[in-house]
Amino acid sequence: MTSSFEFPACPARLSDAERDRALKVLREGVALGRLSHDTFIRRMELALAARRSDELAALTADLPRENRLSRAVFGAVEAVSGFTVRLRSAWRAERLPKLLLPHPATGRPLRIGRDPLNGLRLSHETVSRVHAELSRQGGMWVLRDLGSTNGTTVNGRRVLGAVVVREGDQVGFGSVAFRLSAT
Repeated sequence: MTSSFEFPACPARLSDAERDRALKVLREGVALGRLSHDTFIRRMELALAARRSDELAALTADLPRENRLSRAVFGAVEAVSGFTVRLRSAWRAERLPKLLLPHPATGRPLRIGRDPLNGLRLSHETVSRVHAELSRQGGMWVLRDLGSTNGTTVNGRRVLGAVVVREGDQVGFGSVAFRLSAT
């Protein structure tokens, strides 16, 4: 019978959680530009082949670990930068003139086109004489193309027949565009 002292004790196998933590630190190092892709690949291979915790520690020793404060600061910076991107995008967005929706009590549809008899006359060569009609049906606004040559669009999509529209939609008659508004 032999005792355990006669055989060299093998260190406990690394857990998957320990490897995952090391790999996460390496991925963050690449994302932050602290490791090249080649260095990351080599260290990842070594992490997967590591048998002891000290081998993993050596692979990540030169990479700073994120603490709560740095995560909070980076999160705040990301939020602010995302906001500024959205703000810049909104600022550059196309500013369209408003097309006021007719008062629902009138009950008559609004005809749109080049003809002087239309309710909304648009003097542009891409607008047909009788281009489109905006009416109130069942509590909803409906925009109908009346066989125009250059088409009617709602939010960039061509209208075939009739479509329900609402305040804030972008409508186009030929090359002339508006933003629908109730006020």
